[in-house]
Amino acid sequence: MKKHPLEQWGSIVASKQGSLLALTFWALLVVVLSLAWPQINSIKSESGKNLPESEMSELAAAIIAEQFPNDAGTPLLLVWHRESGLTTDDYVAIQKVYGELTTKPLAHQTLIPPFDKMPPQAFEASTSENGTTIVTPVFFEKGVATDALRDSLETLTKTMKKFNVQLDKDLANDVLHVRYSGPVGIATDAVSLFSQADVKLLMATVLLVLVLLIIIYRSPLLAIIPLIVVGLAYGIISPTLGFFANHGWIEKDSQAVSIMTVLLFGAGTDYCLFLISKYREILFDIEDKSTAMKLAVKESGGAIMMSALTVVIGLATLSLAHYGAFQRFAVPFSFGVLVMGIAALVVLPAILVMIGRVAFFPFIPRTEEMANKKGKKQHKPSHKTSHKIGRFVTHKPWIVIVVTLLLLGGLATFVPRIQYTFDLLSSFPENMPSREGFILIEENFSAGELAPVQIVIDTEGKDMDLQQPLSAISYIDSVADVQIGEKNNSIQLYELSLNENPYAKESLAHIPELKTEVTKMLEAKGIKDANEHVWIGGETASQYDTQQITIRDETVIMPTMIALIALLLFIYLRSITATVYLLATVIISYLGALGAGWLILHYGMGAEAISGAIPLYAFVFLVALGEDYNIFMISEVWKKRRTVDHLTAVEEGVVRTGSVITSAGLILAGTFAVLTTLPIQVLVQFGVVTAIGVLLDTFIVRPLLVPAITTVVGKYAFWPGALFKKDA
Repeated sequence: MKKHPLEQWGSIVASKQGSLLALTFWALLVVVLSLAWPQINSIKSESGKNLPESEMSELAAAIIAEQFPNDAGTPLLLVWHRESGLTTDDYVAIQKVYGELTTKPLAHQTLIPPFDKMPPQAFEASTSENGTTIVTPVFFEKGVATDALRDSLETLTKTMKKFNVQLDKDLANDVLHVRYSGPVGIATDAVSLFSQADVKLLMATVLLVLVLLIIIYRSPLLAIIPLIVVGLAYGIISPTLGFFANHGWIEKDSQAVSIMTVLLFGAGTDYCLFLISKYREILFDIEDKSTAMKLAVKESGGAIMMSALTVVIGLATLSLAHYGAFQRFAVPFSFGVLVMGIAALVVLPAILVMIGRVAFFPFIPRTEEMANKKGKKQHKPSHKTSHKIGRFVTHKPWIVIVVTLLLLGGLATFVPRIQYTFDLLSSFPENMPSREGFILIEENFSAGELAPVQIVIDTEGKDMDLQQPLSAISYIDSVADVQIGEKNNSIQLYELSLNENPYAKESLAHIPELKTEVTKMLEAKGIKDANEHVWIGGETASQYDTQQITIRDETVIMPTMIALIALLLFIYLRSITATVYLLATVIISYLGALGAGWLILHYGMGAEAISGAIPLYAFVFLVALGEDYNIFMISEVWKKRRTVDHLTAVEEGVVRTGSVITSAGLILAGTFAVLTTLPIQVLVQFGVVTAIGVLLDTFIVRPLLVPAITTVVGKYAFWPGALFKKDA
């Protein structure tokens, strides 16, 4: 009889020579790749584009670059402030800073106004009405990597300190302060936050997983083994991603790398636990550790492979996004999980076989015969709680279904009430320089000065000036003089400031309104197809385009991911019925998590809105990872059904997977919860929603709802597969 492929692999990796060879090969591969290729964290983060070139804000930027080549570049706004009012000495200090920037330009600096040659009194015209604040620009080359800009700002900081300008003291102190804001300040603060997050995340995640594993298995050695496996997997993942980024195949995204670290430890530990629990279970019946591992790989390998493949394909659907940040997540996530799944079936079995039963010390699993010989306990788990849950679910399925659906459905009713924001600054801590600078601008000037809106029009040679009619619009604070295109004098540029936070959702809503208003103005001047002669650029327009692109990506990625996972489930289970209800349960669990997350974030933590990217990120993770647990549990039911009746199979499925999925869920939820300790609100929000979603899957969907539905549908759970035909 031909051996099952997984049994064949188990025979190889479980043998003495095979385990040594597997471990040696993997370790050598880690060493070679680490020496030959750069680590992903050593690659500088590029300021990658998030929007396609076809978006209106990008088209506007392209026209401005072509027609107004004297555009100074990307601005850094220096926000100078003294609480009691700026003095002549303060203006002199500002002059000295600009004098230094003139004689010793910063790296990538393109242009600075000649403030060093102006008399100090000339500054007063640009100072806020209350005399406390003035904003001056420094321009940098466009498209420069954010890490390079951060290096320039570090040099600027040394200059500031040289002239006793304070960057980190409380703004209430009566000294001259400066804060870096504007597009450059915001971008460098974002990268700085994520670079700090990497180290904190890694340390906190490793510590949490270690503590949870010790509590769950009460074995110090067993707690370390999954971490070693994840570390060895990361040893392949990091240089490979570094190689990809170095060759321009992917763009490094600090946020993606940060979250990938969490995902690896969470999902990676889960896959390790799936195999460890099966291996431990078999060691109670089989004395030879190699034979036990061979069977463990055969029985759990399929579920591990399928679970990993589900997550890989689910996360890979992010590559279909038009929004750059979503795209940049796809490869690190899916590749990381793929390597982790392989490591769980290559590295982990090899380590466990080499160490043997000692890995479980002090609660070593022994066969009954071994325990009797040594005069020691067998330490066989009783699964009392899982037995009670399994029996209750299979005997009172309708009660379970109604109660769980009411709970999840009740939480899901809060989803329509969720408020979303695309305001990047709101994700920063209140003491971040760029946010402090923005608040100073907002309090002392027009908030819109932080990021002016740029309107580009094609007049087709007609004589017009829209400055006055634009100034009359209620939400516009001021409009600068018109600029005429250098290569085409029919092109006009108007820069205007909104009277609200340019990143707020209300400002975003003004962009289509503004385009409609300008289109009407052009139509009144006799221009045909006026809608195609107006382009709006600037940060607010970019955020509006981001909002629209995010909605588009959700409508494409969500159904595509569901369809692909449905296909995988059907291929694996050979059941249309099970595929439908397994997907339905994780979707309602996702909606419940989103609703519960909003309750906690809004009512518990005071968040007025959550990031507009959260629904898609949470969907991709929760549906893929939630299906993981369903697959592991349901595959046990399918396997048991071959030898026992339906109710017993469902009950045994709950019993056999109960403790391991609970442990895995706690660890995965814990690793996502680590994100809530970071100072970045978008990661806090993502951490809260995904942690809740994983807990709902772990304690509601997997042990209660799925087995209850499987019980109710009976033999039709297997339709139209072989197990259905067996019962027919």
